[in-house]
Parts: sequence; C-alpha cells; structure tokens
Amino acid sequence: MTVDYSSKSYFDKLDKFWRAANYLSVGQLYLKDNPLLERPLKKDDVKVHPIGHWGTIPGQNYIYAHLNRVINKYNVNMFYIEGPGHGGQVMVSNSYLDGSYTDIYPEITQDKTGMKKLFKQFSWPGGVASHAAPVTPGSIHEGGELGYSISHGTGAILDNPDQIAAVVVGDGEAETGPLATSWQSNKFINPINDGAILPILDINGYKLSNPTLFSRMSDEKIKQYFEGLNWNPIFVEGDDVEKLNPQMAEAMDSAVEQIQAIQKHARENNDPTLPKWPLIVFRSPKGWTGPKTWDGEVIEGTFRAHQIPIPVDQNDMQHADALVEWLKSYKPEELFDENGKLKSEIAEIAPKGDKRMAANPITNGGVHAHDLRLPDYRKYAVDTSKRGENIKQDMIVWSDYLRDVVKLNPNNFRMFGPDETMSNRLYGLFETTDRQWIDPIKKDWDEDLAPAGRILDAQLSEHQAEGWLEGYTLTGRHGIFTSYEAFLRIVDSMLTQHFKWLRKASELKWRKDYPSLNVVSTSTSFQQDHNGYTHQDPGILTHMAEKKPEFVREYLPADANSLLAVSPMIMNDREKINILVTSKQLRPQFYSIEEAEVLAKNGLGIIDWASTDQNAKPDIIFAAAGTEPNMESLAAINILHDHFPDLKIRFINVIDLLKLQSRKVNPHGLTDEEFDHYFTKDTPVIFAFHGYEDLIKSIFFDRHNHNLHVHGYREDGDITTPFDMRVMNKLDRFNLAKEAVANVPSYAQEGAGFIQAMDNKLVEHHQYIRDHGDDLPEVKNWVWKPLA
Repeated sequence: MTVDYSSKSYFDKLDKFWRAANYLSVGQLYLKDNPLLERPLKKDDVKVHPIGHWGTIPGQNYIYAHLNRVINKYNVNMFYIEGPGHGGQVMVSNSYLDGSYTDIYPEITQDKTGMKKLFKQFSWPGGVASHAAPVTPGSIHEGGELGYSISHGTGAILDNPDQIAAVVVGDGEAETGPLATSWQSNKFINPINDGAILPILDINGYKLSNPTLFSRMSDEKIKQYFEGLNWNPIFVEGDDVEKLNPQMAEAMDSAVEQIQAIQKHARENNDPTLPKWPLIVFRSPKGWTGPKTWDGEVIEGTFRAHQIPIPVDQNDMQHADALVEWLKSYKPEELFDENGKLKSEIAEIAPKGDKRMAANPITNGGVHAHDLRLPDYRKYAVDTSKRGENIKQDMIVWSDYLRDVVKLNPNNFRMFGPDETMSNRLYGLFETTDRQWIDPIKKDWDEDLAPAGRILDAQLSEHQAEGWLEGYTLTGRHGIFTSYEAFLRIVDSMLTQHFKWLRKASELKWRKDYPSLNVVSTSTSFQQDHNGYTHQDPGILTHMAEKKPEFVREYLPADANSLLAVSPMIMNDREKINILVTSKQLRPQFYSIEEAEVLAKNGLGIIDWASTDQNAKPDIIFAAAGTEPNMESLAAINILHDHFPDLKIRFINVIDLLKLQSRKVNPHGLTDEEFDHYFTKDTPVIFAFHGYEDLIKSIFFDRHNHNLHVHGYREDGDITTPFDMRVMNKLDRFNLAKEAVANVPSYAQEGAGFIQAMDNKLVEHHQYIRDHGDDLPEVKNWVWKPLA
C-alpha cells in the first residue's frame, strides 16, 4: 500500500506519536505508579525526589518522530546521537514506543505494568540514568560531558557508506570548544566510502540559567556562519505543530535527498569533491508543551523549563493537580489502549526491525564487526645481537608494522591524531596510505593528502581526533590515536567518559564487546629539547591508573622489539583503554624479539644479562618502566659494576605497568608471592619510572617491600638537552647510581667517594651543556658494556 507521508492523516499519527513520547517523558520524571492516571494521583504514585530534565525533551521527541518518518519514506539506515546532555527520556521513550526497548528489556512490557516499571526506573536507584547511557538501546553517545556528538557521529559513519548519523546538537552544547571545532568534520567525510552525518542544531534558547549564543543570532547570521563552514543550513521554526509538521517534513525530505544526491554523484562519477552537506536548524521553545507559567513567572521558552518545572514530589503534593493537568494535556486516552499499549494505528508509523534507530546494529558493536588481520610482528624485529649498539627510532620501526596492518585491513582500521603522524615518525604508513582530506589540495605544496586515506590527522584538534576514534571503535572497528604526551591531558576527561561507558556497557549482557581504544603517547617528556617545559607532562599514566583496572592497560615498551611484541596485545583487544608510551627518538636497542615476547606476555621480567645476583638475594634491585628509564638504569648498572664488581644487582624491566598492582585491586595484577619473587620483601629498589613518582609509590604501598626509591618525572623541565631533562628530574645514570650505593649499608663507607665522584660528574655535565649546547660525549656515545 502506498503511504502519503505528507498527508494530514499521516501528520495526525505523527503528532500522536510525539505526544505519546512526551507523555512517557514527563511520566518518567515524576511517577512511579498509576502510569495512565486511572485514579486520582496520591503521594505513593510520585517519586520522592523527581530528578531529570524537561527542557530539551519535547523538541528532541519531535525531531525523533520526524526522523522515523524519513526512515520509512526513504528506506534509509539511520541512528540517533543525542548531544544535548541530560535528555535521557528521549531515546528511552521513543524506543519503548517502537518496541525496541522491550526487545532488549522484556520485563518492560508495552502495557500498564511495563509502563509503570519504565516510569519508576528513571533516575532511580538501580534504574537508568537521566542521559543516554549505555543502558539505553541505540545509544553510542551520552551527554555526561558535552561537545562530542558530531565527532562521535563522524567516527561512526566512516567506512559505513549506507549509514546516516542523525546528530542532534543542543544550542548549549554548540558553545563548547570541541563541538565548535567539530563542524569542520565535513572536510573529512568521503561521500564515496563513508556514510553521512545530518546535524540538527536544536535551538531552544537557553542553557541552565543563561540564554544560548545561537538563539540570539538571526537566521541570516547563522546562515552565513554555516555556509562559511560549507554546510547548507535548512531552517525550521515554530510551536504550532499543525503548521510545523509540513515545514519539518519538507526540511527532512530535503536533507535526505541532498545526502542521497551527493552520494549518488560522488559514487557514480568517482568524484569525492567537497560537497555542501545539509544541516537543519530547528527553533522551538525550551520545555515546549509543558507549563507555560508557574508562580507568576514564564516557564516555557525560558531557562526555568530546564529541569523540573512543577514542584511536585512525594512529600509535597500541593500542586499535584497541575502535574495531572499537564500529563492529561497529551490526551493519553487517544494514545494508549485500556491495557496501556500504544494504539496500533499510531504504532504502525514507527520503523520496523533494524530500521528502528534504537535497533540499528551499528549502535551495538557495528554492522559487520570483525577482528583485524595482523602481520607477523617478528618480521619487523631489529637486530640486538650486539646489545645497545643498534640505534633505531622505535616509531619508525613500528610504522612499517602499521603500514602492513593498513594493507591487511583496508576498511576497518584507521589512524587518528592532531597533525602529528609525520612528527611522530610514523613514516611507513605513508608508503601505503594518505591523510584523508576532502578540501582542495595544492599539488605542489601539500604532502600525502588525498580524498581517501586511512589516516585522519589533518585537523589540529585532540578532541576531534579522539572523538572520531571513539565513534569508530564503538561501532566495531579498530584504530589508534596518537598524541604528544603532554597534550593527552587535553582529552583525559574524554578517556574518563569512555572508560565509564565501557564499564557500564560491560554489565549489560545484550551489549556486544567493543574493540579497545588504543592511545599512543609519544613525543614524551624526557626528550622535548626544542619544545621545553610546556610539552612535559606524563600524567596520563596516573590519571588512567586511577580507573577500574579491568578496563585499563598501560604499556611502556623499552625499545622497538618490545613495542612490536606488545602490538598484537592491543590490536584485537576488547573492552579496554590501552595507553602505550613510546619513543620517536634515536635510541639503543636492547631486547631480542624473543626476550621482548616474554616481557610482553608476562608484563615484566628479570633481565639476566643485566643482573649479577645469579638468583641469590640481590643487594640492590633496579627496576625500569619506559625507554629512558630503561636506558639510564642500564647505564647506571654499568657504572656500578665497574666500581663495585661484587655488588649483587638485579635488573627488572617492566612493560605492563599495572601488572605490578596487587591482585586484590587488579585481577590482572601479580599476587604477593609473585611480586616478592621479583622485588623480594626488603631489598632496596631503585625504580626508574617514566611518569609521576606517586603512582609507583601507591603500587608498592600494598606490598611487603617498602624499601623503595622512585626516580620519575618531578615536574622539572626546560628547553635543554635530552640528558639534562633526566638530570633535572634525577632520572639520570649518575643519580641512580648514587641512590643505589647510598641504600646498600655494606657499601656505605667506601661509597662516600663514589657518591662524590658522581656529584662531580653532574657538575661537569652542567657546565658542559652550557658551554657546548650538547650532552657529554660519554653520555651521547654510551654503549652497553656486558657484565663480566
């Protein structure tokens, strides 16, 4: 049967669907019983503390209803991203009406009993959150922290050419830095290979207590703004639904037809030229259809509609009649039958099966998700037969491996970052792929830009790149985000939000496993000689170590082979955030690929060729986590062995940092017995660490051995030589050697002269770099000397 999607009868049904969503949304705020108001409202029907938001809800419900219409009319695959923060009822109410919520949660039946449960669980202990959280079907994005809706939507549609992300952007959210920069996403969407985003700027005028900036701009100014960003804005405004329905339908039709025309032209003509994608600007009152005024003040259309507009709760029923009047204004008797089920003539206009936005497989781990095909990392191994003599850049070696990962996985693996792929020495990638860039390309000026490529790093925004990766992994694909170490702090709250998503999603049996989010920290603190102090901050390690350890791994490979050995552990990993700290500088290579495999597998290991304890109890233990800590520890061991050949030294290299955590707090961690096998119960430990020292101290707090001396980043930095950065933080070989001797009582007397000699060497270093602008030759040219 042919359906007239613009007929009055269709709009009648759409209006009722919208009213039903609004009714359910108000009910979720206030009620825990009597869902259809079949008897007078009493205090036991109402929540003790109604918690949630109303202002954004009706406008979003209206958008959702019209999106359902175009899904049916054009048979498109679409999903909903809810940017305006705490509008949790929107996706719950609409998925409940189309049946997808009950499909996931069979106990929330489409009747009075189920509606009662639906209402009670909202913002209720043991229930569901007031935002579009992982518990919400169809959600890959929650508005706990605003600003990432367009970035997430863009990441999701990359390599998904038949998907449209309907991204609703709140006008408050639009004021955040990440969202403001994410309008540039259209420069990176390839209309041949990728899907499309349909941004809908939802202007309702106010934030929590202030007007929004967009709401005070004229349509003409907004048009100029978005046209300058290469969007084609379509304006819809009003609050009279009868007049508004044809306008919104026309706008939605135009947007979908523009998207389809852009894609058809690009795909038939192999022409990915930057198109002008459509964007809908929708103005409606905040709190539309709710109370117009309250206590002499205007509610609808103002900030006062933001949260709970009528003061009714279980302990204050004075205005219960006003709440009932509000709920009854939606005429629930026209919407639900006597059993509480949405009437069939209304339900019929909802999309069916996977066409329902909440049931689109892309929102639950992806449509065709599969593991990566990985090359054998061993074939990229560097020669370490003469330990420390082979000087390589770990990231260049790794880039050859990543190049072949791209070759083997042309449609489900991407690299993301803020214009740093080349700076981070990932040169090998450019042998097989370019940076994706849809803007015009200057042939003789630009380098490695093309309309299609597996690298997205041409926008200088950590927020954007990391948000793209989140959207990409949450829809079942794999990727890596690289960033200068200090500027990972720009997105550390994003990593926190993603961790919270993973944790909550892992508790839901119906949620599929997500590929892990792989974050590579490079351009690290201990060699920022030309950028200096501003580029020195390894605190991402501490920040992420504070999260639930089941969902976090922190890898600090000491050289290229160690980096290669860790690679397969992160590439097809699931449900984690992997932090990988790497060096892009020329560094000695120490570990054979076989040794690196064992270290990667176990997380740490006693290095026999750098130890002299011969399985006896050592006098001193050196432990290192990180490239420079490993190198400086080995140099210190050389110095000590030359001066004190009888000193029993044990050297431990740590790759998987959080493996050191107690099994009591981290199921991945070492038992006390395993920890004591490495570190003993009382031997002094000199721990050279890439990050802030308190992290290691906190790990040892739960262990027997508290004879710990950590040398890490001490917040001392400058524009200086690479070795001086280590000296400033006492992470250098001379300070490490001093610390060792000072903490072995049997060497205290003869050690005094040694300590003075080390101090003299530090004074010599200090003067030398100021005279020559370079490190001491004995430091620059140091080579590991095998222990006799």
